[in-house]
Order: sequence, then C-alpha cells, then structure tokens
Amino acid sequence: MPDSSVVALPSAGSPVADAYARLSKAYDRLQVVERAAHEPAPRGAGWIGADALAAGGAEADAYLDWDEAQVLRDYGRRARPDVVATFGLHRYAWPACLLITAPWFLDRRVPRLSARDVAFHRTRGLMSVRVESFSCLPDDPAAALPGARVVPDEEALRAEVRAAVAHHLEPLLDGFGPRMRRGHRALWGMVTDEIVSGVWHLGKLVDEEHRAMAELEALLPGRTAPYTAGAAFRTLSGPRGERLATRDRASCCLFYTIRPEDTCTTCPRTCDADRIARLTAAA
Repeated sequence: MPDSSVVALPSAGSPVADAYARLSKAYDRLQVVERAAHEPAPRGAGWIGADALAAGGAEADAYLDWDEAQVLRDYGRRARPDVVATFGLHRYAWPACLLITAPWFLDRRVPRLSARDVAFHRTRGLMSVRVESFSCLPDDPAAALPGARVVPDEEALRAEVRAAVAHHLEPLLDGFGPRMRRGHRALWGMVTDEIVSGVWHLGKLVDEEHRAMAELEALLPGRTAPYTAGAAFRTLSGPRGERLATRDRASCCLFYTIRPEDTCTTCPRTCDADRIARLTAAA
C-alpha cells in the first residue's frame, strides 16, 4: 500500500494529474489529457463523448461502425450487431475505468467523472478528461484542496471507487444494453471484468501485480451491488511448481462468435491445462 504522506501534489492539472501521467508512461497506448472547467470537450475528427455514447444516437452508430469494419477487415467475417456493441463498449469502458481506478491504486485519490466529463479518441488512444471533484483519505496532502471529499478510511475509499465507476458507466450501460441484448447482471459483470483487468494489468506494468490483486480482492469481494461478481483470483500450479495467477471472467466478451478456437486465458471456456501452457509460455 502506498504511503499517502509522501504523495506530492501535482505541479499542474488536477490532484490526479500525476497518477494520469504515471498511467500514460506505464501504458503508452493510453494518453490522458486533462482540460480546464472552461474548456469544451473535443468533438469531431475521431472524438466522441461518453455522453454521446450513452445517448445512443447517430454518433454512437458511427462509433460502432468502426468496430463492425474492424472485425470484417481483420477476421474476414461480419459480427452480429450485439457482438459489435459489446466490442464497442469494452473498448471504451476498459480505459474509462482506469481513469478512476488508476489514481486510486497509485495515489489513493478517486475522481468523480460524469459521462459529460470524458471524451475518447479510440484510434489515437486519447482520453480528454475534466476533473472537478475527488475523494481522498484524511492524511492526504490534497485533502484541503477545493473539490476534495475526505473519507475516513480505506474501506470508505473503496466504496468511492465502486460508486464512481457506477456513476460514470451506468448511463452507457443503459444506452448499450438493448444493443448488446444483455440484462443487468451480465452488464455489471462486464464492468467487474473491466475494473479487474485494468488494475491487474497496471499492477503488472508497475511491478506491483501482487498488491494489485490484493487491492482488487478487497475492492470487489463478490456481489457488491451493483457489481454482480468479485475479483475472484485463483492460483494454478505450473509444471515446475510455479504459482500462476488467473481468474474466470464474470461476463462473456463474445469473441468466440468470431473465432471459436481463440479464447483468452481468463475465459471460462479455456481449461486450466491450456491456461497453464499459455502462462508458462508467456513467462
């Protein structure tokens, strides 16, 4: 767990600016750009706002056209409309969750972002963000700053993470749900997977995988409303006694509808023997 007493305030930007910079440095396929309160969210030329995705109109249709074309180009077959919608939501939700979870994991600060606060440029890996408020612990140097909401302890801060992700993504689930033909349980299972996958990957990138897993187990112990599953890590034993971390996804990404033989290592369709082979080969 990081020592919040030595977390420095950012030299510019919001109190989560340093965490965003560290995220972008560790994972260079995602660059976070903050904007001031008076600056409008970027639009056009590849940008789409999260609020436009949630609205489900022409901008959302055009956004999903990209996913449909990508599947056809890369795999030579058309995807079902619900599969296209699932891919499109995942490609937004995974980095969007990191906008909230990365500052929590790195600096114990939790920004509260509405759908209108975030815009996404998928092909450039850019997210434009406006941060007006955040939660933190009492001993955080940022606790006295405008927009700070001080909570008493780590469990309260974890509750803020869960609430902030739900606040941001619930409008998008409402907009995408009919396209995806999924119910409440499956949609929030998908959000669980996005949270866990993002922080777990970030933990690996900054050489803190074990802490990331422990933090996620505490954040998502299982069926913490509205989330319908937990982090649920488990350990497999490799051929030389290696301890290999894995979990089973709470939702289906539907990639099997494109290439049934090609599943990810956390897919429930992937047996443990295959997981061990893939994980040891990667190591």
